[in-house]
Amino acid sequence: MNILITGMAGFIGHAVAKRLAGDGHTIVGIDNLNDYYDVGLKQARLEDLAHFANVRFERLDLADDAGMQALFDTERFDRVIHLAAQAGVRYSIDNPRVYAQSNLVGHLNVLEGCRHQQVPHLIYASSSSVYGMNAKVPFETRDNVDHPISLYAATKKSNELMSHTYAHLYGIPTTGLRFFTVYGPWGRPDMALFKFTRAILEGRPLSVYNHGEMSRDFTYIDDIVEGIVRIQDVIPSAHREWTSEATVPDVARAPFTLYNIGHGSPVSLMDFIRAIASATGRTARCDFQDMQPGDVPQTWADTEALFAVTGYRPRVGVDEGVARFVDWYRDFYQV
Repeated sequence: MNILITGMAGFIGHAVAKRLAGDGHTIVGIDNLNDYYDVGLKQARLEDLAHFANVRFERLDLADDAGMQALFDTERFDRVIHLAAQAGVRYSIDNPRVYAQSNLVGHLNVLEGCRHQQVPHLIYASSSSVYGMNAKVPFETRDNVDHPISLYAATKKSNELMSHTYAHLYGIPTTGLRFFTVYGPWGRPDMALFKFTRAILEGRPLSVYNHGEMSRDFTYIDDIVEGIVRIQDVIPSAHREWTSEATVPDVARAPFTLYNIGHGSPVSLMDFIRAIASATGRTARCDFQDMQPGDVPQTWADTEALFAVTGYRPRVGVDEGVARFVDWYRDFYQV
């Protein structure tokens, strides 16, 4: 298949491209290579893909209307895996307009390209952040998500609504994946694992928010990739029996669906830190602080719906996944 991957220089995009290229698919990847975090790491991910003859990269911003239109005009995609976005809950508090451009205008341009080309299946990244302050766990895609507590979360909920509209109006099959705290080799420097590993190895204290009273459904990158690869061929169809009174947000009278993609077993933040300390062979010194604006105390994915259609359950636990990351980090940064 000919597959477009947006955000190919990103953490998840790089991993998905590597897997699908290795499976023999033709990959067209785009990324704007912005400086939200180290561009050198993004370039290194692209270099890691350079030996694949069936991978082509184009530097392109999602919000570039003309550029995105030209891309879809010159290619015929069998799948679009839309992973590019401006990430980060806290960053959205101080830089809201960046999120509007990348996550709203950019998502619209992807939808428009899929509409004009009648792409057989659009898979796009949503986020566990849409659940906001929901107290009921585990989080289910049928839960109410009308109360986001960060602009980032609001843009991801908007992406789901926009995708439903295009599925309804134009028959574009769309699948939204709500990612839960993805971690592993080649990860993002703004994520806890990267920051904590760097601080421990440099002998600095860790900034631990909410005094450590948090838990996350940490999901290893290989498990995320396997879920994406399998779901791309599970093309949603319209649920003709659906009614508005049913208020079930993950199905519709259009070819639209949503899934949680996570490990399905939350880990306390302090246990996560202990795993990092063990993998590094160092002591973690914690600087306990109050909860940050836009953050939530816990996440926990109900992944039964995804398992039902793909037959896959995550296999990598935190101790193993963290150790793999630390090995990669030491090798990549030669520390």
